[in-house]
Amino acid sequence: MSLSPDRLDRFARHIVIPEVGGAGQVALTKAHIVLVGLGGIGSPALQYLAGAGIGRFTLIDDGDVELSNLQRQTIYSERDVGHGKAVAARRWLANFDSAIAADLDDRRIDRNNVDQALRSADLVLDGTDNFATRLVVSDACVRLGVPLVSAAVGRFQGQVGAFAGHLPGEACYRCFVGDAFDADDCDTCADDGMLGAMSGWAGTLAALQAIRVLLAPLGAMGAPQWGKLHLLDGLAPSMRTLTIPKDPACGGCSA
Repeated sequence: MSLSPDRLDRFARHIVIPEVGGAGQVALTKAHIVLVGLGGIGSPALQYLAGAGIGRFTLIDDGDVELSNLQRQTIYSERDVGHGKAVAARRWLANFDSAIAADLDDRRIDRNNVDQALRSADLVLDGTDNFATRLVVSDACVRLGVPLVSAAVGRFQGQVGAFAGHLPGEACYRCFVGDAFDADDCDTCADDGMLGAMSGWAGTLAALQAIRVLLAPLGAMGAPQWGKLHLLDGLAPSMRTLTIPKDPACGGCSA
């Protein structure tokens, strides 16, 4: 596959980076990312992944745009309020880069439809706001052999990690949080609040980690950092990294 002159010009700042180059840009163009959740994490992640030239997206969200979303969900505007997030996100994407293919799915992801939704992905980026959905997505990624980048944010804290529980010796997201959170009863940002800029930090770091995973076979950006969980602190700006070990009793990847 070769890039047209227009695409070469558009991604010139990538192509001159040795860690990306022409081969890396072609790899990104061929990639299909399923983005689960188009809110505070998914919005900035989509912007920077689209800017990076990802060739195809599946956009998944069952919610509508609300006025309170505009404080942090940067792809939406006042005219989108009351409209479905998946539809509005696809409209943003079409206006940004008409060459990118996009499918949308406005269903709520659950155990009955998750495999179908994720099956053709090269990578899944999960930015949903509840543990039940996160664990359903993680378990499906293990079954389907798909890498997962998972990101979360609240108040002044965020976390971003890459998981490959389908690979021998590598942890999945369930190894990190365990089985206690399968119930859909966790607090949301409506309960706890969130500084909008924290969404940007977590979402753009998630986009960076997704690019790292996709380019890992080429080697120049280094290892995909499986099981590395990056913890972000916005109050005393800093980031620290934990390594999540594979749980030999995990019901998601060790069953």
